[in-house]
Amino acid sequence: MSMQKVIGARRCRGLVPMAIILSVGALLGEGFIGATKGAGRSLGTARSFFGAPTGSERPIPDAPAPGAKHYITGNTMYPPWPAGLEVAMFGMGCFWCSENLYMKMPGVYSSQVGYAGGQIPNPSYRDVCSGQTGHNEVVRVVFDPKVVSYVDLLKVFWERHNPTTLNRQGNDMGTQYRSGIYYYSDSQREIAEKTKAAYQEAIGGRTIVTEIVPAPEFFYAEDYHQQYDAKPGARGYCGLQPLGVTFDATGIQSETTAA
Repeated sequence: MSMQKVIGARRCRGLVPMAIILSVGALLGEGFIGATKGAGRSLGTARSFFGAPTGSERPIPDAPAPGAKHYITGNTMYPPWPAGLEVAMFGMGCFWCSENLYMKMPGVYSSQVGYAGGQIPNPSYRDVCSGQTGHNEVVRVVFDPKVVSYVDLLKVFWERHNPTTLNRQGNDMGTQYRSGIYYYSDSQREIAEKTKAAYQEAIGGRTIVTEIVPAPEFFYAEDYHQQYDAKPGARGYCGLQPLGVTFDATGIQSETTAA
């Protein structure tokens, strides 16, 4: 099967069944090996071969090359970043869609999509789609706070996806589509929590399920995922399902500026 994503809920379908196949394989492998121990096989080998993804000590082979440049800005895709820039990280459903919201914003130096918040290092897209790694599809945004503020980025975050659906964004379902703000400083955490409270009040009875936690380690997704919507042949898919409620960040913006 091609590693290219497909529309809607089918994006990971064809990869997700791997979890079922692996589980069944583990059971079959256990029975098979139990009957052939004399051949030098071990149950541990079977579980290693058929079990859950284990990740890798090294970045995945299909990750952007060390010298890769952002498709839109032409800037580097890897740190160290120029002095004075800041970093933000968001999970809001399909990372094609979320990066597309940020990568052309004035003040954004670079953006990258990847996997974060899971249990194994350097996962692949196939690993994440198995549903067994706990990673989220995230976009990391490197920005100049003199041009675009963290509050401005959060306004896009709240207004352009549905933060009330657990592990789901439209037809995209699974823990890799959960809503999350991953902060890099106490200041970002405070601002994120204030904006969450403000947006919760704005939307009324629906409960926001967005997680706000320290930024976990970021693992680059495959190169073809990076700035996907800007590249020739992009399918123009967007699974984000915004609530249509405007977020007024004026007060928080003032508090942030005063600080």
